[in-house]
Amino acid sequence: MMALRLKLESFEPRAPEDEAVEIEPVAFEEAKLTAFEKGYQAGWDDAVAAQNSETARLHGDLGRNLQALSFTFHEARHHMLDALRPLLIDMTAKVLPEVASASLPALVAEQLMPLAEELSSAPVTVLANPAALPQIEEILTRDDSLPLAFIAESSLSEGQVYLRFSETETRIDLDAVIATISQAVATYFNTSAEEPRND
Repeated sequence: MMALRLKLESFEPRAPEDEAVEIEPVAFEEAKLTAFEKGYQAGWDDAVAAQNSETARLHGDLGRNLQALSFTFHEARHHMLDALRPLLIDMTAKVLPEVASASLPALVAEQLMPLAEELSSAPVTVLANPAALPQIEEILTRDDSLPLAFIAESSLSEGQVYLRFSETETRIDLDAVIATISQAVATYFNTSAEEPRND
């Protein structure tokens, strides 16, 4: 006898039957070309987006670094000016008056010579502070060709001298120059102190 086989129902999904799709060769080439172009364009777009992102990041980093450098520069400049301030103020208060006092006789001679050549026959009166007058006399009397008269004027400061000719007068005022320089230094530091600091 023959044994009978038992046939049970299968619950496994059935594999789809391969259906042969026929495409014309021209349509197939066009589909391949379209797929290639889409892939190429997507790759190109990704590359451009990545480059734009990297450029934006580099610009941002550069901007932050320049801003930090600017703050550092302004901070260093401010500290340097703070350190120089006492030195410059002392120089204008102490050194400039001494230099001016030492250079006053030479400055008087420099101003007097061109004027004396024009007005050689007229006497020249030199008015100066009694403390500065001896130095001025010493320098100016070296040249005997000038008709000079020296007058001590206590109302003048040590940095002021007047040269009087018959019709004209020349004023030399080193004290005003020193005061102007001192004021310029003070104004500069006051303006620098008022500038907003970028801390």
